[in-house]
Amino acid sequence: LFAVHCMGCHPGGGNIIRRGKSLKARALRRYGYDDVASITDIIAHGKGVMSAYDDRLTEQEIQVLAAYVLEQAEVGW
Repeated sequence: LFAVHCMGCHPGGGNIIRRGKSLKARALRRYGYDDVASITDIIAHGKGVMSAYDDRLTEQEIQVLAAYVLEQAEVGW
C-alpha cells in the first residue's frame, strides 16, 4: 500500500514536496502526528497539499498504512 499510494511523495519516509514535513519520527512528533489515530486522520482526510485517501482506500487499508508509517518512523525508515 505504501509503495503504491505514498512512495511517490514520501520515499524512505522523506517528503519531496516539503522536506520538513517528512514521516521521520522527529517530524511526526513536532507536528503532532506521532500516534496511529492522528496518522490515520491525515491519510483519510489529507491536509494542505496532501490528498485525502478516504475515497480511494478502505478504513482497514488506512489503518494498516498508519501503523506502517509509525512503525517505520520508530525504526528510522
